[in-house]
Amino acid sequence: MNILLYILIGVLRFLLVVKRKGNMVQRLQFRRRLSYNTKSNRRRIVRTPGGRLVYHYLKKPKRIPRCGQCKEKLRGIIPARPMERARICRRKQTVKRAYGGVLCHRCVKERIIRAFLIEEQKIVQAVLKAKQEPPKQTQKS
Repeated sequence: MNILLYILIGVLRFLLVVKRKGNMVQRLQFRRRLSYNTKSNRRRIVRTPGGRLVYHYLKKPKRIPRCGQCKEKLRGIIPARPMERARICRRKQTVKRAYGGVLCHRCVKERIIRAFLIEEQKIVQAVLKAKQEPPKQTQKS
């Protein structure tokens, strides 16, 4: 009795394995010519309403512009791919101030203060130099 049971279980397992191998996954066809898995060829498998599986090609992610000095995210500028950024209007590309769209507000403030203090320091040095030198007498002929 036990031997027949083991044989029956073995046959059932074999039939299950054969049945599983018969169910193949649907093959997908590339819609474009590029078949390599590169950064520009990202795909997602999507099931259509008709039940087919097809590839949908994904765009590269948009990058948020960052400050050139402190690498902080810039506010007021739309994240976009380079070609998309070329097409959007100027108002969405920049911010209306000095270094707008390149530096953040803190870095611009630091630059303005630094430039002001350097100019003040030059003036102070010129005044001190003028005080130290004795006044020159002009010779009358």
